[in-house]
Amino acid sequence: MTAPATSVVAQANDPSFENVWDELVWRGLVHVSTDQEALRELLSGEPIVYYCGFDPTAPSLHLGNLVQLLTMRRLQLAGHRPLGLVGGSTGLIGDPRPTAERTLNTPETVAEWVAKLQAQVERFLSFEGDNAARIVNNLDWTAPLSAIDFLREIGKHFRVGTMLKKDAVSARLNSDAGISYTEFSYQILQGMDYLELHRQYDCVLQTGGSDQWGNLTSGTDLIHRVEGKSVHAIGTPLITNSDGTKFGKSEGNAIWLDAEMCSPYAMYQFWLNTDDADVIARLKVFTFLGREEIEEYAALVESEPFRRAAQKRLALEVTTTVHGFAATHAAIAASEALFGKGDLTALDADTLAAALRELPHATLASGTPVTQALVETGLVSSVSEARRAIAQGGVSLDGAKVASDEATVVGGLPGDVSVIRRGKKALAGVFVQG
Repeated sequence: MTAPATSVVAQANDPSFENVWDELVWRGLVHVSTDQEALRELLSGEPIVYYCGFDPTAPSLHLGNLVQLLTMRRLQLAGHRPLGLVGGSTGLIGDPRPTAERTLNTPETVAEWVAKLQAQVERFLSFEGDNAARIVNNLDWTAPLSAIDFLREIGKHFRVGTMLKKDAVSARLNSDAGISYTEFSYQILQGMDYLELHRQYDCVLQTGGSDQWGNLTSGTDLIHRVEGKSVHAIGTPLITNSDGTKFGKSEGNAIWLDAEMCSPYAMYQFWLNTDDADVIARLKVFTFLGREEIEEYAALVESEPFRRAAQKRLALEVTTTVHGFAATHAAIAASEALFGKGDLTALDADTLAAALRELPHATLASGTPVTQALVETGLVSSVSEARRAIAQGGVSLDGAKVASDEATVVGGLPGDVSVIRRGKKALAGVFVQG
């Protein structure tokens, strides 16, 4: 079992809060919930069992899922017992998207992604002690059910009128795509998950994104109808930037937790580029820094925004939590070296390659003239412009000034790569072949 990720500070809930519920509210993690007073009392009492589900609709989790993983960790640090559900059955269906049907993946693909997501979820939870986490797969209780059993035992408790009112369903009903019976039934499957976990583990709380609220309440309603008991749900807010744009997108690509899909360097840079208007909210949601320390960073954002102290701490904390201390500091070293504050030759090849992929870059043959490399990487528009830049002393290759326009690129840095700089800030990478 993989150990939970370790931050640069010990993961702990803020002791200034008497109740983890109050901390969740202060961090802005409660957008919608069942009875708040009942939840506050529940979370201040004896340890409870709670769960959050993750569907394998991709081979990796992303930053939206990270909100849930860290919320689960906060609740576990407060003494409660987490169930991490990976949806082997719901992943075969997919929850309704707002605009169109999902493409159904093969059972083999879903099974492969289940294993990958399970390993990711395990990194954020502790599997030791009295409140050790447990990983469950809803395929275990869904696969044995026949269609008749499912309709008789579960389906009869759902009312179509109520199901039609769920936001995800109503959005699709009003779209040109409509909605299939398959995706319409997703909320029944998720409701059944909560019922099963309530019966097996006495689970009484589910967390999820607020866009999943209809699915979350399918479970609370089902348990109340079948078992006559009241259980709870918390919907965290969808994280958006202060300008209203969708959070977690970088040039149209999601920020994945898998290092192969989003390198530690790319993740570090993503957080480092957080806008001043968003950074304090991000520190609350994505780090375990306490209220007092976050308030100090808020003051620094106001008084010394040019230092970007809050952004640097945010990038350090989150990247370390996701990828570990060593990978994060390798990313920091690469960032500093690229911008003239470190030794490029001291970087490991993988980190340097990942960093260069985030810059304008080209793949060229060994011995390509620097003038041509400047054009191919987009640092200049023509060979003549490249020659002028070199003549003016404004071009460097692998940290050394280029003195002649006859210089060539040979991939002198680890991993057979080179870094070209024009002026103080324009950088590009070259992947050298042959």
